[in-house]
Amino acid sequence: MVLTFIVAAVVFLSDFIIKSQLNQYTPADSYPVIKNIFHITLVHNTGAAFGIFSGYTLPLVFIGLVFTFLFLFYVNKEINKTSLFCLSCGLILGGALNNLYDRISLGYVVDYLDFRIWPVFNLSDTCISIGAVFLSYYLLKQKPSDDKRTKNRN
Repeated sequence: MVLTFIVAAVVFLSDFIIKSQLNQYTPADSYPVIKNIFHITLVHNTGAAFGIFSGYTLPLVFIGLVFTFLFLFYVNKEINKTSLFCLSCGLILGGALNNLYDRISLGYVVDYLDFRIWPVFNLSDTCISIGAVFLSYYLLKQKPSDDKRTKNRN
């Protein structure tokens, strides 16, 4: 479980530092890293994924807090805490906490990765997505006979 919190802290701090630097030094215009392919574009997203529920900051904060507590409960209750499980949960937790921090402290989430064919997103969003894929793989590879939680219920 220590790995989960280390990964979460690294994700949180990395995105926090990137966002802080971009907020301080990046102009409102888009900065091309690879012209017409990848740009750094500072966006203040008041909504959730893809800007849905824009302007509903308070409900999104509440949902984020509820998710965080339920997710921590799930992580704590899992019996078979493999490295893959801990890594995936750390990625999800660190990303979710960083976006929640933005939402609480700024009233919006700072997005900046712009690939021009997809809505602008950030490192936390990327880590949440990668963590969700890893966690799905972890859950799918669990065999019902290996599920110790089922055995403990009987």
